Amino acid sequence: MGACALMSLFNISISFANPVKDSIDIGFKIVEQKLNKNLDSLYASWIVQQGLKDSVFVDDIATDSLLVLEDDSIISVPGSDSLYIERLSLIESPMKISYNKIVGNFIRAYTTKHSKKVEAMLGISEYYFPIFEEALDKKQMPLELKYLPVIESALNPRAVSRAGATGLWQFMYGTGKFCKLNITSYIDERRDPIKSTYAAIQYLDDLYKIYGDWMLVIAAYNCGPGNVNKAIRRANGRRDYWDIYYFLPRETRGYVPSFIAAMYTFEYYKEHNLTPSKIEWPILTDTLMINQDVHFRQISDIIGVPLEQIRDLNPQYRRDFIPAKNKDYPLCLPYKYTGKFIDSEDSIYSHQREKYHSSAFTQVDPKSRSRFLLDPPAGHVAVKYTVKQGDYLGYISEWFNVGVSELRHWNRLRGNMIRVGQKLTIYVPAKKASHYSKFNSMTFAQKQKSDSKTVSTPVEKTAKGNVIYYTVKKGDTLWDISRLYPGVTIASIVESNNLGSSKKIKPGQKLRIKVGS
Repeated sequence: MGACALMSLFNISISFANPVKDSIDIGFKIVEQKLNKNLDSLYASWIVQQGLKDSVFVDDIATDSLLVLEDDSIISVPGSDSLYIERLSLIESPMKISYNKIVGNFIRAYTTKHSKKVEAMLGISEYYFPIFEEALDKKQMPLELKYLPVIESALNPRAVSRAGATGLWQFMYGTGKFCKLNITSYIDERRDPIKSTYAAIQYLDDLYKIYGDWMLVIAAYNCGPGNVNKAIRRANGRRDYWDIYYFLPRETRGYVPSFIAAMYTFEYYKEHNLTPSKIEWPILTDTLMINQDVHFRQISDIIGVPLEQIRDLNPQYRRDFIPAKNKDYPLCLPYKYTGKFIDSEDSIYSHQREKYHSSAFTQVDPKSRSRFLLDPPAGHVAVKYTVKQGDYLGYISEWFNVGVSELRHWNRLRGNMIRVGQKLTIYVPAKKASHYSKFNSMTFAQKQKSDSKTVSTPVEKTAKGNVIYYTVKKGDTLWDISRLYPGVTIASIVESNNLGSSKKIKPGQKLRIKVGS
């Protein structure tokens, strides 16, 4: 059967109308670069490398550069176009499958440049495709839609695009929430192979109800129905993908051709001598429902399942942690480990619990956490002092020979403001308690004279106010001292004590402070 007859029978169309060449290259490059990034990530994953570690064809991923076509480097293999057309025409699908040089370039990229990584995808598809096919079959949708995650994420559930699209089906945050996928700090169901698959298929079904054409559905899945609707309007209402091709965003121009190429590659990989890689993936798995929070390392340490394997089987958990406090969560394990988990469940939950769980800190009493600041120093007792007219914290700290910061802590003061009649708790040496207790009945002058160790000169009366002497303590700054006395500034202290431009002070130094007016 000739190529023309095949095209007519199977609705295969080929176009060599040669669209604007820059548009072909750019659409190809954008999708191809995204594919290459996800392929690199998948190829470097634990499950792939475990399967390939004994293989002779493991290559250096870091040196496998992007395939970037130059303006004159459209790949062409003699006779390949007719071969691709014939093979595509034999694919039984309700989808309209088209062919042109854009599709051909993607086929060649899959089957040549990225052949080893495509072999890894072929291997891992044995795990994912049954999930996709079952969900598609339930909705009676084309099974070929299973190839969408190939171009979306390279079958990498942890794939994240520059725009934030996540998972096998590359849901954006808003679309994921709209599709009722749970997204929290610990869980991202966009990365859950099963839940994201059912959400994506429902979304695709909704799009098909709008367009009635699967290629337009695939385009809308990539760029959104809004962009497809705009392209249809600009194409005078035409509703064929290739009719609206030039009105679509550049990435979407390469998206449908890439999908067709992925379909071709997975259907005809044997004809290109591609062999699915042996993937270290447990085909037999079992899912347990967990009702206590648990860390992956607790599971790995107790029953011996490799940590990376737990991660690969449970990609929806973002921090290796299942937060099963208020509801049950699924845990997927290789079947041979499920019995061990059930037998050792209590040991798993209790293993190094303090290391992996912070429940002990969910309720905090600030008073109990800061009580060490309120307790008296050893050998000290509390006395009560009633604030009098003219008292400042700076005065009181000097009289009782304590720090201003200590007065604040003991009395839970945020600043230096105190009021007349306020009762302050002050901790003093027990042997001097009776001495300090008398301060409540002493005059201001008597208190100023009471401690010759810290105050050597009484208050001086001047025409412009009173002068007191402050003894500098360790850690004091001019700013701290100025705040102790209302109306006192750093400049006035510097001037009164001839400190000069250095403004240096040291513990034990007595400063002359002008207060009042």
